[in-house]
Amino acid sequence: MTRSKLLEAAEHEFGEKGFHDAGISGITHRAGVALGTFYTYFESKEMIFRALVRHMSRLTRERIAEKVAPAKDRLAAESMGIEAYIEFARQHKSIYRIITEAEFVAPEEYRDHYMGFQRAYQANLEKAAQKGEIRRGDFETWSWSIMGMIVFLGMRYVEWDDSQPASRIAATVVDLIARGISPEADK
Repeated sequence: MTRSKLLEAAEHEFGEKGFHDAGISGITHRAGVALGTFYTYFESKEMIFRALVRHMSRLTRERIAEKVAPAKDRLAAESMGIEAYIEFARQHKSIYRIITEAEFVAPEEYRDHYMGFQRAYQANLEKAAQKGEIRRGDFETWSWSIMGMIVFLGMRYVEWDDSQPASRIAATVVDLIARGISPEADK
């Protein structure tokens, strides 16, 4: 429980101040614990930051998995997953700053964050193709492509302006995924 409180406090501290300006004392103050308690769980600011990246990545994947579980097919899962991601990021607006800084502060965790998502995504696309829900293709490239869209959609519709309903954004993206941009899609 104390570890969770420290991670939650670290999310806010790093999210507001960035890695370099955030401090252990700020984290412990936000968590309502003594400074010494921090060192029971983490050796340094860098160690809690690394743990936070792993924690945020796990929370994101869990939330999306929970939301897409009842999907009837892959396109429904895409829509539900995109909507779930946008809603999660809106509740955890610091995720973009934390993951972006991780590229330089915790590069292993940064890479693991995206590689973990990609492996799961590719596996889900492969399963959907086996069921006949989508066509066969280069699932690795597809998964990276869709993830890239979602990262930038989050930047636009979470960080810059969160007034658009997540469901509308998801529906637009799933239409693009399903039909592409070919003029034949309008026929």
